[in-house]
Amino acid sequence: MIDTQLSRQQDVSDELATALFGTRAASLHHPWKRLFSSAPFSYQEGLGHEERIRLSYERLRLVNDAIDHPSVFAADPAALSAMHEWAGVADAGMATCASIHYNLFLGSLLDHDHDQRDLTEYLRMARVGTFLCTELTHGNDAAQMETTCTFDRATGGFVLHTPRPEACKWMPNTSPVGGPKDAVVAARLLVDDRDLGVFLFLTPLHDAHGTPMPGIGIRRLPRTASSPVDHCATTFDRVDLPYTALLQGDHGRLTPDGRFTSSLGNPRKRFLRSIGRVTMGKLCMSAYSLGTTRHALTVATRHAHSRHTSGMTSGHRVPLFAHRSHHAPLLEATATAYAATLLQRGVTQQWTQATDDDLQDCERLVAVTKGWITWQARAIMTECRERCGAQGLILANGIAGQLAANEGTITAEGDNKVIWVKAAGEMLLGGFAPKPTSEIPPGPRVLEDPHHLQDLLTDIERIWHERARTRLRGGRPPSPLARWNATVTPALQLVDAHAHRLAGDALLDAATRAGTAAARQVLTDLHRLFTLRRVAAHSGDLLARGRLTTDQVQQLPDAVEHVVAALEPHALTLVGGFDVPEELLHRHPVLHADDPEVLVPAQ
Repeated sequence: MIDTQLSRQQDVSDELATALFGTRAASLHHPWKRLFSSAPFSYQEGLGHEERIRLSYERLRLVNDAIDHPSVFAADPAALSAMHEWAGVADAGMATCASIHYNLFLGSLLDHDHDQRDLTEYLRMARVGTFLCTELTHGNDAAQMETTCTFDRATGGFVLHTPRPEACKWMPNTSPVGGPKDAVVAARLLVDDRDLGVFLFLTPLHDAHGTPMPGIGIRRLPRTASSPVDHCATTFDRVDLPYTALLQGDHGRLTPDGRFTSSLGNPRKRFLRSIGRVTMGKLCMSAYSLGTTRHALTVATRHAHSRHTSGMTSGHRVPLFAHRSHHAPLLEATATAYAATLLQRGVTQQWTQATDDDLQDCERLVAVTKGWITWQARAIMTECRERCGAQGLILANGIAGQLAANEGTITAEGDNKVIWVKAAGEMLLGGFAPKPTSEIPPGPRVLEDPHHLQDLLTDIERIWHERARTRLRGGRPPSPLARWNATVTPALQLVDAHAHRLAGDALLDAATRAGTAAARQVLTDLHRLFTLRRVAAHSGDLLARGRLTTDQVQQLPDAVEHVVAALEPHALTLVGGFDVPEELLHRHPVLHADDPEVLVPAQ
């Protein structure tokens, strides 16, 4: 009987994994699962900061050995995203360097004219690639950067220069640790007296022995609290580059005699096209956070089933998970992780299929998704760390270190708040139209109806859109900044509501498409929990707008309790759908609470 029940649970977990990872899981995800759960990627105790950085680069080369065609891999958004979903748990520093090398560096080379460029050293990782865009005083306003690359008519090449210390490239991995490196450097292209905007230039940083090339200054930065990476400040003192250093394309080409042509008349658009790989980087960052989030939930949920504590009667002990105060937040986090993963799948597909006509909308969608997922990851991993108590602080358990490293994803490829402010402005100025109000009045509807709940998420989105638009159009503030300051708070709420609604759509769609009744039921319950918590937080607005009745508002707390109770017996099945490798889980001391050999490693 027990074996039959376990078999049924595994069947449901398998179907949930299929819903989360798709039909290409065997080719996209399973190879990375195997690689990153293998012995070379095991957590190593006692390493210093520099040793961890060196180990990350050693592992990076193992990753490259596992890729049949790095150029094909770098050009496939789904493949890049999949690698990031498994890499962060194994080694945050390695995952960061892999993201930079394959997406930002190699991807940028592939996205520009490259038929005459020999990429062999980068494809076999004889030289590691890095990406230098932001400067010490120009981060999210990188379009205003000061680094210049001047066309030299006498030599036919370029001169790359940092005009002042504050314009140093900050803070990519440019040290010789891990082997010699080359970079694509963003700089203002100057031809005679004309500033043609920011372009990318392929720049060798070290010779074959790791010594910086003439004119290149590299200074290691203080250690960060995020992933262990050799962050540096990098400067250029009139560094000579050949004509071939310029990465060219339809957005900008320069002939050997200095004539410039472009399909884009706007320098800012040329800059955005040059650094187009940053958008794919946002997808990589959200994928990275998703993988570490699902892993943390698996560890915390399994720990809560194996660790026992006092029950409600003398001498009676129960698993931690038996307590509502313990399992409710983990189940809510699990619902969010499912919704976030399914949102990522849809957004990745849209980005892969984007055309010039919908490119701006897709870029905004990617930015909204990156901000929402990486912020949700921080909240979920924090909850998981706490639910594991003191053992959650042990780095070998794979939560505390990943939580710290996730801070990097929140800042990388555009600070979350900044890219959301940009998205909010675009949504208010014509880039978004709310769905119309449902014609079905709330009275006859019930909180068990997933379509009603999803309509309520749409109502929340519409409410914040109306509120922000009213602020934007109202009054005569003393300046444009004051006008935007009056608008930005509800505008950011609009972006958050938009992300929640899209994630809810993705989760409900997965529930509808599930092949068996059991999988369909747990996915529907996850959707109910995900949406009910959101609706409860905005019940006042929904009641005031006539989208909820008084009775429904009063029913919300009990509705949440009922769905939590329904999901509690399925918690292990749900995290089983995350498909975290058993080989990896077996190495975590927190899951071996009764084994002192694991809890206290031999010295």
